[in-house]
Amino acid sequence: MNFSEILRLALSSLAANKLRSGLTMLGIAVGVFSVIGVMTVITGLRQNIESGLNVLGANSFQFMKFPAINFSDPRERFRNRRDITYAEAARFKELMSGTAEVSLMLRRGGNRVSYLDRRTNPNVRLIGADENFLPAQNFELSAGRNIQTDDVEFGRAVVLLGSDVVAKLFANEEPLGKTVRIDGQSYSVVGVLAPKGTSFGGNQDTNTIIPITQYLEVYGRSFRSLSINVQAPNQETLAATQDFAIGVMRQVRTLDPESPNDFEIFSNDSLIETFNKVASVVAIGAFVISAIALLASGVGVMNIMLVSVTERTKEIGIRKSIGARKRSILTQFLLEAVVLSLVGGLAGVIFGVIGGNIGATMLSASMVFPWGWAVAGLLVCSAIGIGFGYYPAWKAASLDPIEALRYE
Repeated sequence: MNFSEILRLALSSLAANKLRSGLTMLGIAVGVFSVIGVMTVITGLRQNIESGLNVLGANSFQFMKFPAINFSDPRERFRNRRDITYAEAARFKELMSGTAEVSLMLRRGGNRVSYLDRRTNPNVRLIGADENFLPAQNFELSAGRNIQTDDVEFGRAVVLLGSDVVAKLFANEEPLGKTVRIDGQSYSVVGVLAPKGTSFGGNQDTNTIIPITQYLEVYGRSFRSLSINVQAPNQETLAATQDFAIGVMRQVRTLDPESPNDFEIFSNDSLIETFNKVASVVAIGAFVISAIALLASGVGVMNIMLVSVTERTKEIGIRKSIGARKRSILTQFLLEAVVLSLVGGLAGVIFGVIGGNIGATMLSASMVFPWGWAVAGLLVCSAIGIGFGYYPAWKAASLDPIEALRYE
C-alpha cells in the first residue's frame, strides 16, 4: 500500500466516528487555544511596547506617590503615604536647578470643554503642568506657544488644547485667542498640541493642559499628590542624576537616613521591565494550563486509539491475511492519531489567534499572528499524536492475524 492509500484509510476511519473524533480534537484545541490566545495578546502588546510604555521623554524618570504599575502589593500600603505637595515639588525643582530639567504635573479625567454652544464629550483629561511638561512627556505644539514660567507663577487662566478637542470645538475656526470653559472656569487658548494618538486605550489627543497653580486654585490642594518628572542632560549622566534626585527628594521629604523611601521612582526602562515580568508570569501560567490540557488530551488520544484497535481487530486480521504489512498497519494508526492531534491543534491555533487579537484590540495593541508559537503548537500536537498514538498503533500492527480473525 502506498502512503496516499494509507492516509485515505486513516481519514475514512476517523470520519466513521465523527463524535468521538470531534471530542478528542476539542480537548487538544482547548489546550492549544489557551497558550496561543495569551501569546497573541502578549506579542501584540510587545509590538506596541516602545510607543505604549515610552510615556516619558528621553533620559527621564518620574517620582510619584503610587507605583506606575502594581499587580502585587495592596494599594492601601501606598495610600497611607504622604502626598507629594506642591511646596515639596517646587522645592525639589529649585534644588535640582542646573542639574536636570524638572516638570510638575497633576491630572484628572472625565472633563468636558465647551466653546459657545459646542462642547466635547466628557472624556477630556485635564492636566495641571508647568513650562517643562511638553518635552518631559514627548508632546509637541502644532500652533501657538507653550505654558510659560510666569503663567505658572501668577496662575494665569491659559490652556493648551489637544488636537481632538480642537477638531470638536473649532472645526472651521482658529482656536488661538479664543476663550473656552472647563468646569465653569474660563481659559484663554494659547496653544494647540500636535496629534499623538492613543496609548493602551488612552487617547493622548484629548489632553488639555493648564498651569499647575491654576489647577490647584480651582480644584484645591487637599488630596493632591503631584507627579515629578526629571530629565537628565544625557544618557551618560542618567544614573548619576537619578541617584542625586533620590537624595534631594529624601531631603525635601525630611526622611531620616534609616527610613525607606516614601515615594516611587520609575523610568521607561523600569516600565518595560515590569511589563516583561508580568508578561512572563502570564505566559508561564498559560503554558502550565496548556500543558495539563494537552497531557489530558494525549491520554484521550491513546484511549480513543486503543478503543479503535479493539473495535477493528477483525478488520486488521482480514487485512493482514490478504497481505497487509505490519508497517502499513502501524503507519495507518499513527496517521489517525497525528491527524486527530493536528486538526485539533490547528483549530486551537485559529481560535487562539482570533481570540488573542480581539483581546489585543481591546487593549489598543497591534493585531498579530504569532508564527513561532503557532508552529510550535502544531509541532507539539504532532508529537502528542506520535507519542500517545504509537502504543495503540504498535498493538494493532502486532496482532496475530489468526487470533484477530477469530475475534468477535
